[in-house]
Amino acid sequence: MAKSVTPGAIPMLLANPSPDSSSEIPEIVVQVVDLKPIGTSTTRFTFMASDGKMKIKAMLPTHFASEIHSGNLQNLGLIRILDYTCNAIPNQTEKALIVTKCEVVCPALETEIKSEVKLETGIVLKPKQEMVAKSAAQIVHEQRGNAAPAARMAMTRRVHPLVSLNPYQGNWTIKVRVTNKGNLRSYKNARGEGHVFNVELTDEDGTQIQATMFNEAANKFYPRFELGKVYYISKGSLKVANKQFKTVENDYEMTLNEYSIVEEADGEGAFIPETKFNFVKIDQLGTYVHGRELVDVIGVVQNVSSTLSIRRKNNNDTIPKRDITIADDSNKTVTVSLWNELATEVGQQLLDIVETSPIVAIKSLKVGDFQGVSLSSLSKSKVLINPDLPEAKKLRAWFDSEGKGTSMASVGSGLISASSRTGAKSMYSDRVLLSHITDDLTLGQDKPVFFSIKVYISFIKPDQAMWYRACKTCNKKVTEAVGSGYWCEACQKNDAQFSLRYIMGVKVSDHSGEAWLSVFNEQAETIIGCSADELDRIKSEEGDEKYQLKLKEATWVPHLFRVSVAQTEYMNEKRQRITVRAQAPLDCSAESRYLLEEIAKMSVS
Repeated sequence: MAKSVTPGAIPMLLANPSPDSSSEIPEIVVQVVDLKPIGTSTTRFTFMASDGKMKIKAMLPTHFASEIHSGNLQNLGLIRILDYTCNAIPNQTEKALIVTKCEVVCPALETEIKSEVKLETGIVLKPKQEMVAKSAAQIVHEQRGNAAPAARMAMTRRVHPLVSLNPYQGNWTIKVRVTNKGNLRSYKNARGEGHVFNVELTDEDGTQIQATMFNEAANKFYPRFELGKVYYISKGSLKVANKQFKTVENDYEMTLNEYSIVEEADGEGAFIPETKFNFVKIDQLGTYVHGRELVDVIGVVQNVSSTLSIRRKNNNDTIPKRDITIADDSNKTVTVSLWNELATEVGQQLLDIVETSPIVAIKSLKVGDFQGVSLSSLSKSKVLINPDLPEAKKLRAWFDSEGKGTSMASVGSGLISASSRTGAKSMYSDRVLLSHITDDLTLGQDKPVFFSIKVYISFIKPDQAMWYRACKTCNKKVTEAVGSGYWCEACQKNDAQFSLRYIMGVKVSDHSGEAWLSVFNEQAETIIGCSADELDRIKSEEGDEKYQLKLKEATWVPHLFRVSVAQTEYMNEKRQRITVRAQAPLDCSAESRYLLEEIAKMSVS
């Protein structure tokens, strides 16, 4: 049956602005027009409710946000109003419709409804999906066949660029190349089990977006998507990307369901998307340590090692690795570990020309804490040698004029001691009390800030999730794979075994107050006194009493911590996140000298 709006729906709503019960409300179907958020809110939305002849301003309460973000309720779609109220707008004659309950009749139509044809039974609409079933690729191909060259260009422009998409749009069609394809993997959570896989898509402007498919959609599209091929895609939905997990530079991420349309674009393999970079200066890499976000860097190659063979602990396989050292105009250097083909092929090219100080631009690197700060390539990483980029030209000019004669230090030298790896030296710079951090909620708003603190661990919550299953190669989180084993998304491989790595919260105290700190594996092992695997063994084999005793033994011990302070957002509420970046035991002699220096400063002032 054809979908339709209800003729005279707006006058009906205005005639009964506050119905006593939903049973009094007749069949009212309206079209959603100009759907948009209210101000900067992500949970409250406004739109114009239209019956094809009249419109009224309407608002949706916060509980409809999930329907909009999921793409179920879309602009130009039809909704059936089940409960509502019409409120007067202050200082205006118009009223505003507050929709408290509704259901989606159909998704977005091709255009806004105009009541040009009046029928006694209503205005009958033919949604896009009820037209002759043709894919976007077929339509564009047919239209191009009979079009003049200028007209063909116009046809091409009908495809939406990725940069123009947002969660509040109706129908759209994109033309994109698959630039990265993940493996089909299984997942298990509180809502059940299923399959998932994702692809990274790039349009001809170089804009990227990640698309994710679950269950039926994953099984349907996994064999259809091929790396490097170009596709027309429509009938997907967008939502705001989770910054912790996104792999491309885009504010949104796409979800395709089993009803989405994906078709290969014949003869459209000509354009090669430009690789877009979002470079991070080497001296800023410390803020990304232990984070999930991948980084892009550009630098002058200072040194290239020979190829090493690294043996995996789990299966004794060997993989090639090569380290290169790069520098930039922040006068800092960092070591980048290249793995597999990047080590043997690109690494060999760099070794052959290292004396010319080539410039490399590297995309998608993981930031680790070896020697303070280090970088490591992944299967998706890309390396460009002497790229034709403005940043490369600027870096070359700097290096040739002054960089080659400048003494440079490793970026990690500020996070570890110059004489040891305990971090002791840096623990006496920027020393503050806990109250200095917890009393100033604006700290870390723009970017993380770093401090040193001397504290006692007062409590370690025993029932928290203290560790995660990690890949033995790259330490990223693994998930149970289809069939058997554990899948690592970062390495794009399946392993039979995993290791446990700490990620826990501890409460610390000093004489000014207390705070919760996030602690990662290396520092946690020092605090607890054993690895996460060993603590898990104690809990499972020796019992909960021994497990809690082990945690209790770690409390009320003094520690020197180097911490970062950053702002995070949870449920639209900003919170302070304090993370331990380095740890050192208390050196009573060094601490006494520090206190004497502080007393001397007080005497002078």
